Amino acid sequence: MPRELSLADIFQIGYYWETKILLTAVQLDLFSALKGNSLTVNQIAEARGLNLRALELVMNALVAMRVVTKEEKAYTNTPVAGQYLVQSSPEYVGHLLLLHDAEWNHWGQLEKAVKTGQSPVTQHVFETNPELGAQVLTVLDRIGRGSGPALAQRLNLGGAKRMLDVGGGAGTNAIAFCREYPELTATVFDLPATLKVTKQCIDEAGLTDRIQLQHGNFHEDAFQGSYDVALMSDILHYQDGKMNAALVEKVCGCLKEGGRLIIKDRFLDPSRTSPAWTTAFAVHILVNTEKGECFTIEESHRWMEQAGFRSVEELESCAMIQGTK
Repeated sequence: MPRELSLADIFQIGYYWETKILLTAVQLDLFSALKGNSLTVNQIAEARGLNLRALELVMNALVAMRVVTKEEKAYTNTPVAGQYLVQSSPEYVGHLLLLHDAEWNHWGQLEKAVKTGQSPVTQHVFETNPELGAQVLTVLDRIGRGSGPALAQRLNLGGAKRMLDVGGGAGTNAIAFCREYPELTATVFDLPATLKVTKQCIDEAGLTDRIQLQHGNFHEDAFQGSYDVALMSDILHYQDGKMNAALVEKVCGCLKEGGRLIIKDRFLDPSRTSPAWTTAFAVHILVNTEKGECFTIEESHRWMEQAGFRSVEELESCAMIQGTK
């Protein structure tokens, strides 16, 4: 049995202080200032043009948070900060944290959203800040490269010749799948701005002869060609149920008989109270998208059946479902 929350736990959940301290440090690029160096707060303040007193408070908090260390009067990055929070590091994830910082004011309007049911935004930050969106896609691609090959193996796509990756982002899955299955070719369908990043990733992977790009809005524009398999990965939660039902039906129409649609997303259980991370993610979607929400596997199952898929099965609990045409 999970233990009951204590008062200390309640306070820990309720305090957002450390979150904003870290996001601000990334925004000010303090970790890059410390790259390979031990600097005093005076040196950091001079390098970044910051107020000495205020910066020292933030730096000391970062020490307590175990993100940087302090010896005498000098601050140094921890190995983790040096690896992930220094901009020149090949494993830099700061852009993803900057995305969360850009959404900070949206979270400040959660109370209003709960009262009205209306999101404070009409466009996702990827649309309002394409440059940040491209940088975040690059980070997500790097993270996804670790899980993509295993996903391709689990799905057992042997015999499939053509794949459609709907809203495929940087092409991470298309690349992993084509590497795993030499006979497979793929089409990545996404917005024009996104496909600029996708093209770079496909070029780097040396798969330009096997992965094509189609730009457009998947709610409005037709998919070109017919396919043996289609993938919808982490796109359901950006729109409402009616839009998703229509999209599943549209994808079904471009699949060959016997073709498979695989939907991978962050699904809630039937009670909608777990997984815990997804319940919080659902609130994140409420305040950061106009119409998005998180769904259950059962809802996706229903969309597939209504679209005409004859066989539907859950491949991974609260994570992946497949329909066969």
